[in-house]
Amino acid sequence: MRRTLALAAGVLTATVLAACGGGSGDGSGGDGAEAGGPVPVTATDTSCEVARTEVSSGTVTFAVKNGGTKVTEFYVYADGDRVMGEVENIVPGLTRELRVELPAGKYETACKPGMVGRGIRGALTVSGSSAPLTTDAKLSQATESYQRYVRSQTAALLDKTQEFVTAVKAGDVATAKALYPVARTYWERIEPVAEIFGDLDPKIDGREEVVEEGMEFTGFHRIEKDLWVSGSLAGSGPIADRLMADIREIVAKANAEKLSPLNLANGAKELLDEVATGKITGEEDRYSHTDLWDFNANVEGSQAAVAALRPVLEERAPDLVKQLDAAFAKVAATLAKHQVGDGWKLHNQLSQAELKELSDVINELAEPVSKVAAVVAR
Repeated sequence: MRRTLALAAGVLTATVLAACGGGSGDGSGGDGAEAGGPVPVTATDTSCEVARTEVSSGTVTFAVKNGGTKVTEFYVYADGDRVMGEVENIVPGLTRELRVELPAGKYETACKPGMVGRGIRGALTVSGSSAPLTTDAKLSQATESYQRYVRSQTAALLDKTQEFVTAVKAGDVATAKALYPVARTYWERIEPVAEIFGDLDPKIDGREEVVEEGMEFTGFHRIEKDLWVSGSLAGSGPIADRLMADIREIVAKANAEKLSPLNLANGAKELLDEVATGKITGEEDRYSHTDLWDFNANVEGSQAAVAALRPVLEERAPDLVKQLDAAFAKVAATLAKHQVGDGWKLHNQLSQAELKELSDVINELAEPVSKVAAVVAR
């Protein structure tokens, strides 16, 4: 989802995001290298300068430098604001790379200073023809494996969201509170796929800041506020019905989507960015403080994407696989310290030292995960 971060949050997570950014250091490149290197993008608070507005089809690499004073994002959109690729949370002074597979056609690029609104847009033309990455048998199997994972998670998302909505409409505050982080678990595991489809994501998962962008505050976090702030569900029924309808729509789209292997690689990294900027800071579930449920789900979703790509990674970068395994295991062990029954401690029950430890292990994991896209694009 499109987030507005305080400057302090950007500073807090700069080291995490730096680990996710930049080249892989392995000399691999995809289309960007074949066309003379990555396409430079210079983002400021008022401009978005893309060095080339015509590129060849295939894997295109953009190197996005934030020369402004606000945290920014960079997107490549197809018709209908369908997200082909994105890189979020680029703090001032940082350069991050985005690798995206683009068939021939007309697209738009966008920088979003402050990570709000439609962004500063420009035209991008992709021409020619190239074999998709999925012509590689192992990459094709990876996407099929991950799409089975998405289908399993969306089935559970439908079931648990319906239970949550039923409790909300019945005015059962206690049950709704118990189901809120459980239903969101399935959403958070597949969030990069859900984010592909225009404004459905902010309708479902938008925080109160969406009002500043001219949108109505709906979805999970609107009901979260009703549950934990007002304590009343008297007016929440229509919001709950809309949430269920939006979830059904996005599940249908997610299950029909044909993913690129780079969707998996980029999604694994995006989920760790979500942890760094929303969960560790407590910004995501600011009323319920159930951020660790989301934290765990994001890490599980990232690990599922990497697991689907594992046969390719073992063949092309076996040392990277060892790093990934060790880093995921360390995150799991650190997070396990805060498990309570089938759930987790509340964010406001964690000390600053505990939050720093969680931030540090996500930082360590982000570094090897940031290399996966470059390996896939070889």
